[in-house]
Amino acid sequence: MAKTIVLYYSATGTTKKAAEEVAKQLGADIAAIHPVKPYTATDLNWHDQSTRATVEQKQEHDGRVPIKDDLPDMAQYDNVIIGHPIWWGIPSRLIAATIDKLDLNGKVLATFGTSSSSGYDRSQSNVARTVKENGYQLALQQGAVLNSPAALNNWVKSLQLK
Repeated sequence: MAKTIVLYYSATGTTKKAAEEVAKQLGADIAAIHPVKPYTATDLNWHDQSTRATVEQKQEHDGRVPIKDDLPDMAQYDNVIIGHPIWWGIPSRLIAATIDKLDLNGKVLATFGTSSSSGYDRSQSNVARTVKENGYQLALQQGAVLNSPAALNNWVKSLQLK
């Protein structure tokens, strides 16, 4: 029987709520992604161009934010879903670091974001590029912004998992 895990990073709790609902609907395990250095409210002030998150997000596409080495062993999972906030139009930089750390070969990968203003096209391209850079052979699903119960339900139904 195929097994699924939902990994997520949530700075404000919004992505955590979406991840919990996705995991519930799929009967999946769930685990949080933790940055080595947690973000403060000041770090996340997008109105200030000098804040940590703003500076990180404006790095070149290969920029990474270190994560704690506390992710579950992926060997037991066939499907990996990663949820993240969308910052400045793309996943927070620690998502690329997460994808780098996981052995995703042979798995189905689906990602979703939470945002009040961004679509998912740039995030999908960012994830696809990170997958390609790692040389993973996997089935990458179309991601979505889960900003409403209907969007979440429709996206979960659209997934083609093992």
